[in-house]
Order: sequence, then structure tokens, then C-alpha cells
Amino acid sequence: MSPRTVTIEEMHAYLGKEVGVSPWRVVTQQMIDLFADATDDHQFIHCDPERAAREAPFGGTIAHGFLTLSLLSAMTFETLPRLEGSDMGINQGFEQLKFAAPVKTGSRIRARFVLSEFKVRPSGWVQVTHDVTIEIEGSKKPALTARWQTLGFVDPEKAAQLS
Repeated sequence: MSPRTVTIEEMHAYLGKEVGVSPWRVVTQQMIDLFADATDDHQFIHCDPERAAREAPFGGTIAHGFLTLSLLSAMTFETLPRLEGSDMGINQGFEQLKFAAPVKTGSRIRARFVLSEFKVRPSGWVQVTHDVTIEIEGSKKPALTARWQTLGFVDPEKAAQLS
């Protein structure tokens, strides 16, 4: 659970700043296999450690790029402040998503979040945009970079006063 809650007014102070770095998490072969089962993507570079060690250029299996991307949700809940009065958030989309380096099985990754945009709509919807980087421990290149847009919902009366 996130360590803090912030008001709409306080969110504006975070614009352009790093708002959080998640704890490291290990990407295991079990995680990769479960993701492969859920998505029907059983390519050998993900699911066959012996073959991947022999034939793939990575020295073993790697996580699916979309698995790495999907871990952002958990890293968000562990890291980012919660907007006061908003009990839910939904994904709106990604811009400039780039998978920059493979995540080898057993690697540790973490996410860095910079608040790049914050818009309060009179309807009560709050659009939040973060520039996100998922780092791989010991790697100069990140696993991925993206601009991530999410929506939260707050009391429309309060939102109308601030928009």
C-alpha cells in the first residue's frame, strides 16, 4: 500500500518531479510461466530455460515485455501517493512506450515515476500522466520507458472548484 495520501492541491507541487521509486522486485521463471499461460505466449525464449540458454542471445529465458509492463500496476500501488478522495484508478493509455532491454529471469526491477501532467476535469475525473522508467538492477539500459496516463475520480463539486 502506498505510504501517503495527497490532496489535489498538493499534486500540483509534484509536477515535473520524481514522485516515487518502487522497491526492487525479482522476476521469476514462475511469474513468466504464469504470464505465458494467461496470454498463450509460450515462445521458448520465455518458457524453455534449456533451449533459451542454447539458442537465444540472452543466456537464458527473459520476461515477456508485456509482463514487465503489467508489473507497473503493482509498483504503482507500492509507491505512488494516493489522491485524497479517489478510491479507484483506471488505465487510460500509454504514449511513447519503448521496450529498451530484455529482463532476464531472476533479474530485479523497479520503477521510477515522474509526474509530467495533472489535469482536474469539472466532471470529477482527474487525468494523471507519469513518465515511467523500469530499471533493471545492474543494467545501464532500462527495461522500458513510457508516458502513462491514468484516470482517478474525485467529488465533482471539489473538482469543479479546482478545474
